Amino acid sequence: MRARWLFGLAAVLLFGGGLAVGVGGAVLFGPNTPAHDAPRSVYLPPDPSLDAALDSLTRAGVLASPETFRLAARATGWGAQLKSGHYRIRPRSSTYRLLDKLRRGLQDPVRLRLPAGRRAGALARTMGAGLRHDAHAFRTALRDTALAAALGTAPSRLFGYLLPETYEFYWEAPPERVVRRAKTAFDRFYERELAAGAERHGFTKREVVTLASIVEQEALFDAEKPRIAGVYLNRLRRGWPLQADPTVQYALVDRGGERVTRVLYKHLEIDHPYNTYQIQGLPPGPIANPSPASLRAAASPEQHDYFYFAADGTGGHTFSRTLREHNRAAQKYQRLLDQRRADERSPE
Repeated sequence: MRARWLFGLAAVLLFGGGLAVGVGGAVLFGPNTPAHDAPRSVYLPPDPSLDAALDSLTRAGVLASPETFRLAARATGWGAQLKSGHYRIRPRSSTYRLLDKLRRGLQDPVRLRLPAGRRAGALARTMGAGLRHDAHAFRTALRDTALAAALGTAPSRLFGYLLPETYEFYWEAPPERVVRRAKTAFDRFYERELAAGAERHGFTKREVVTLASIVEQEALFDAEKPRIAGVYLNRLRRGWPLQADPTVQYALVDRGGERVTRVLYKHLEIDHPYNTYQIQGLPPGPIANPSPASLRAAASPEQHDYFYFAADGTGGHTFSRTLREHNRAAQKYQRLLDQRRADERSPE
């Protein structure tokens, strides 16, 4: 078979292009990709035509001679057999190797990093940006009642169980497969690292994820996360409202309101099941997908007697046992903010 198409291509080169037959082998098996330092990525669209494939290859800068590629693709008939997908093209690859890879669909996986602390829409955009299917398709998968039920949760909570990690997928992976993979990774992580701690504290899996998502939004530093989780655990045991600002921020966005970086008194009045200034206990589900560090903190909170914490201006927090101590810490932080604003307004 290979000898047949080589003969056909050599004939084209000889009679159609006026080249010597001996040049045919050099054209086919000599390098037709530049001598880059590393392989380069190329994405061929669904059902690619030869022209579409050439456009993708040219834009990626992986063809030394597009016309040689076109001639070989037509002479072999492989130009009509090219498969969509993501391909890593090695430096100094021959036209034959390149065509063979693309017509056999020998794809290379793409790396997809799911960040922590994101809501459903942001996660859908991340997945859509890295894979073939767009953000809308991933949002649809995250809202799929049947898929959520098969994964042991509800559509309103599924996004919180997507474990932040770097995954490898083929570019054309269906959204359902991607979501399943990330949820399965979470389940394995939970059983391996969280289940024992959750059982000691009487937490369900949903409660661990929900608490961890709040901790994720509150803490900048991983070292503080167990202490913050401990504050919320103490308040839960006392039957006090959590009064977690990130839950109010989530509620505001969920109701189509404004995104706020600082919660004001007027925001605390929103009537929403996630507003922990008004409800007792944890909200119905996660407000983001928590990081492994936040999940560990929620499953095994630090044991202490703090019930409050306030920002300290450095990215960390001041922890307090009493409301009086907490108010002093909050006032100190407010004075720091006021001073910073004054410094910004003053001329140099």
